[in-house]
Amino acid sequence: MSRSASDPVPAGPPARFAVVANPENRRAALFADAVRAAGLPAPRIVPWEHVLRSSGAEFAPDEIVRLDSPGENTDVDRLLRDMPDPTRVEGSARWYRRFVRAVRGLRGGVRLDDPGELAVLFDKRLCHAALAAADVPVPWSPTSGPDAVPVSGWDDVRAAMREHRMPRLFVKLAHGSSASGVLAVESSGRGRIRATTSVELAADGSLFNSLKVRRYEREQDIAAVVDALAPDGLHLERWLPKASQAGRAADLRVVVVAGRATHAVVRTSASPLTNLHLGGRRGDLDAVRDAVEAAGGRWTDVLAVCERAAACFPRTLCVGVDLLPAVGWRRFAVGEVNAFGDLLPRLTGLPGSGAEGLDTYAAQVTAALRHARPGTASAPSTGQWCLGRHADEEHHAQHPPCAEHHRHHQHRTGTTHVSA
Repeated sequence: MSRSASDPVPAGPPARFAVVANPENRRAALFADAVRAAGLPAPRIVPWEHVLRSSGAEFAPDEIVRLDSPGENTDVDRLLRDMPDPTRVEGSARWYRRFVRAVRGLRGGVRLDDPGELAVLFDKRLCHAALAAADVPVPWSPTSGPDAVPVSGWDDVRAAMREHRMPRLFVKLAHGSSASGVLAVESSGRGRIRATTSVELAADGSLFNSLKVRRYEREQDIAAVVDALAPDGLHLERWLPKASQAGRAADLRVVVVAGRATHAVVRTSASPLTNLHLGGRRGDLDAVRDAVEAAGGRWTDVLAVCERAAACFPRTLCVGVDLLPAVGWRRFAVGEVNAFGDLLPRLTGLPGSGAEGLDTYAAQVTAALRHARPGTASAPSTGQWCLGRHADEEHHAQHPPCAEHHRHHQHRTGTTHVSA
């Protein structure tokens, strides 16, 4: 079992944490609270703005270094995307290039992530290919893997829909998150088409993130949105019909820390987009467990899918896995793996996870102290994160959660890489 965050720190020199974050953001505050609750000094906060302006940062050899989201800061967003308005959707490819370059400019310390893995996590095409190569169930996609097709605009999307018999699909920005630039596209046999999205198309063709989910039913409008998004890179996925809860589409965000699924939340929505900031609501996790068991499944098997996805990124301590349950709660697929998918305030750990009573940040502090204390454990660049096994030993002996399956690589809201 994991230590409680309130337990005494093991004997030896006190561990020191540093976090690259936006200092004013609640993420930084929540992580600092978890570090102090473990009996340690508050972490040193290195602002993303400093990292971007200085092309990197230096860390002491004994500092345990965590990266947090650079989102929700106008100045940082401008440095990453060169967009005058943070609510604009465009510029995600530039964001990606500059973010990856900044991460590679961090030097020293004991890292809780890996620059190469972050580069994959923030490219949906690469991430999808890595998951598929590791036999993690994912929605079928024509834009990842060795036979990936380029998508330069709406005409290519339409061609893919015809060629691959995808009357319903998701069109996603390759480097987007928090549903920025996502369209759920549906076509009928009569040629009608519509798209559900949070993208607001302005009269001049500019695109804005909105807290209002809207539907476009004129193909020329859908084409205008997709054509404007395409220069930043697009990823296409077959739309899997989701299971429902209380008449609303449902999926799960599962946080995996050091190889184990520690936290989970159900997200439900009246639209195909379940993100909580777009009107999604937290659902009933106990009801999901009951539905899985009623369908003949095991909850541990569901969590194991998320652990297998996280195992594709063995040098990254924590990821948030978006798990898509098929109708009937018998099958599951991984929609995305998020590097900064741990913002679930006040949510405590799953029974049997080793993180009971801990929030997502306290669970990470506990795991880091166990595995990354300078002088007592290897950094993730030289080994894998793994907390151990669940109580279901037989299942995990057959499907080890920490096996390295694969080596590879209106209200408007700003583009962020932050939340469920």
